Amino acid sequence: MIDSLLLPAMVLALLAWLVPKLLSMLLPEGIRPLVLNGVLSSVILCVITGGYFMALYVISGIPFDRILDLGILGSVVFFGRLAMSTALIWGPIMVLSLAGLPRTWVDVVW
Repeated sequence: MIDSLLLPAMVLALLAWLVPKLLSMLLPEGIRPLVLNGVLSSVILCVITGGYFMALYVISGIPFDRILDLGILGSVVFFGRLAMSTALIWGPIMVLSLAGLPRTWVDVVW
């Protein structure tokens, strides 16, 4: 159970906290960049988790060409839906991470 459920959930939680922090180093301070940070963080986390699910399918023995039988768009939709289901894990943590970013602002007042 630890390696099949708990460890991936903990890694997703860590990524959900870390990705907005790293993006805040690249983006300027302010409300609009904070919203952009949230959107970019969500896209990055969806891509990471979609890739993780695809890797799990390949590791479990399903050939990559069999995964692409639905076509590229069909596969993106399938793995995107799986990735969005993990938003229950990383979504709240990402929102809390984003909510803490204005504390470190120097130039812009919240």
